[in-house]
Amino acid sequence: MLADSYYLWKTAHVVSASVLFGTGLGIAFFAWFGYRRTMRTGRIEGLRLVLSLTVIADLLFTLPAVVFQALSGFVLLELRAWAWHSPWSLASLGMFAAVGLLWLPVVAIQILMSREADRAATIKELGQHFHRRFLWWFLLGVPAFAGVVVLFFLMVTKALPVTAA
Repeated sequence: MLADSYYLWKTAHVVSASVLFGTGLGIAFFAWFGYRRTMRTGRIEGLRLVLSLTVIADLLFTLPAVVFQALSGFVLLELRAWAWHSPWSLASLGMFAAVGLLWLPVVAIQILMSREADRAATIKELGQHFHRRFLWWFLLGVPAFAGVVVLFFLMVTKALPVTAA
């Protein structure tokens, strides 16, 4: 029974991590290209739509995946009786926390940018503060995304046997 439960939780954990990774990549792709296209064409309608959808996607997909990642990670540690203070556990929990600390301001910036784009009639009305926010959104998003890749690495390598050289 323990093995069945473990593999069900593990599968759900991996699926949830994939949702987190895919949603993050999708949001970054669409927001970046929506922004670039708007800067090129001067038409703000597409940027409004993209930014509102990034906020919705984070609420519907990213947030539940983050919550489930924490929950399922703790359940998996308990099911395997894995030490909370092991180097792997501390690295995983630390990276998860670091990604979260980067992600929270990214979400706040997305919300602010979406509201600003909704209020602006033209791209010129956004002003330099909007472009600085977009730059910060990008600069915080890159290490957050890299951290998710590190978490995948930790998830995969934990299952590998350690062999002597």
